[in-house]
Amino acid sequence: MSVIHTRSAEQAFYIKVHDTDNVAIIVNDHDLSAGSRFPDGLELIEHIPQGHKVALNDIAKGGAIIRYGEIIGYALRAIARGSGIDESLVELPVAPALETLPLATKVPPPLPPLEGYTFEGYRNPDGSVGTKNLLGITTSVHCVAGVVEFVVKLIERDLLPKYPNVDGVVGLNHLYGCGVAINAPAAVVPIRTIHNIALNPNFGGEVMVVGLGCEKLQPERLLADTEDVQPIAMEAASIVRLQDEKHVGFQSMVADILAVAERHLQHLNGRQRETCPTSELVVGMQCGGSDAFSGVTANPAVGFASDLLVRCGATVMFSEVIEVRDAIHLLTPRAADEAVGRRLLEEMAWYDNYLSLGQTDRSANPSPGNKKGGLANVVEKTLGSIAKSGTSAIVEVLSPGQRPTRRGLIYAATPASDFICGTQQLASGVTVQVFTTGRGTPYGLAAVPVIEMATRTALADRWYDLMDINAGTIATGEATIEDVGWQLFHFILEIASGRKKTWSDQWVIHNALSVFNPAPVT
Repeated sequence: MSVIHTRSAEQAFYIKVHDTDNVAIIVNDHDLSAGSRFPDGLELIEHIPQGHKVALNDIAKGGAIIRYGEIIGYALRAIARGSGIDESLVELPVAPALETLPLATKVPPPLPPLEGYTFEGYRNPDGSVGTKNLLGITTSVHCVAGVVEFVVKLIERDLLPKYPNVDGVVGLNHLYGCGVAINAPAAVVPIRTIHNIALNPNFGGEVMVVGLGCEKLQPERLLADTEDVQPIAMEAASIVRLQDEKHVGFQSMVADILAVAERHLQHLNGRQRETCPTSELVVGMQCGGSDAFSGVTANPAVGFASDLLVRCGATVMFSEVIEVRDAIHLLTPRAADEAVGRRLLEEMAWYDNYLSLGQTDRSANPSPGNKKGGLANVVEKTLGSIAKSGTSAIVEVLSPGQRPTRRGLIYAATPASDFICGTQQLASGVTVQVFTTGRGTPYGLAAVPVIEMATRTALADRWYDLMDINAGTIATGEATIEDVGWQLFHFILEIASGRKKTWSDQWVIHNALSVFNPAPVT
């Protein structure tokens, strides 16, 4: 992707992404008024906010509006050169037809290996490597969430000081487990998700489940294998049921959970960081609170870092179906083979049907904040979103909550919701997550470190103690995509090694888990 800057110290400037684009985005850190003139002679004929689009040419009614070299919509009326363009002027185009897309026709050649990079991680008995050393307490039903949260505080206060090698304890609470159609076909998604979250490498293979006793999702079902999850050995797991008759009173429940937790803490305390190749990392890429800068600063830098990680042999996941759907024609040719390409189409078709059943469609995205940040529609948002995937071949496609079987660039299908996507990537085994934001999202996960990257310098300056990396320097020409990509790559290794902390971990800003449940609620 070529980014063209037009800038002078005191003048208006814009970014045009592709030679064929007939729009660009305003980059000045303030709005521009009518009469503002660019060095190439373009003059604004109306006020345009930062990040919003300006027409570089006259566009006729019904004419294509082009950004990223792709049609993002059609003009609902004639648009004069120098005019602003927002969602009210753009007709949403039809999504690419899935049945006609080319599969594996432009498979990228393998990038040259990148050797010599390591991090200090926690190696697990199953061969996976964690970036944190945490006790995870899985819940089988939301009914026990209050008790688990109560006990987590006691563990932090009374037990953790005795086990200095353990980074913390996480209550894996969720809203699933009962009052649901537990045997509906789509119930496999939440059940698989909760099962696989317990197996995240940051929990060290220590599986502890707290259940109620009468719930539909019995704890044993969380431990059992299905067609697409591995079983958890009963001897390696612990189950506490609050309705067991041995529990006489609340304090009896608490004492039982604390005793079980201490056994697991003793095992976890024996873990030590050791030098591991970067190939052992599993990194999730996500965006939220996106704006028009996302696709030209932060997301391309993330994509460059993704390629660096793949070159090291690591696993990189990108997600968010609705923010991939309108660019799927750019991704299916990158599938490593036709089978991977078909899996991409299957996930797109599944989500199309899911939206249809809810009597909605992809036009429900973007959010009001996305639009305020300059994004006209989901097509424009999507073209910026997929930049996180870099340039590597896509080697595997996962359904929501599945764990990868290969290393390299992986598409892990999830909803675009920040909270659900983060939860589903956690289930798929990410041990570090990168989160780009343009509008600003104070987001974090307790189980994995989340690196926040600002798309604009104005946001990075204003939220100086929330944003870990500023990609806004790309827009102003102070840094290149490659510069920020390398910065992110090195920061990932520092975070994975425990040598640095993300701001979200420093402030303990951790969002609740939000398990994707497409099945009926009864």
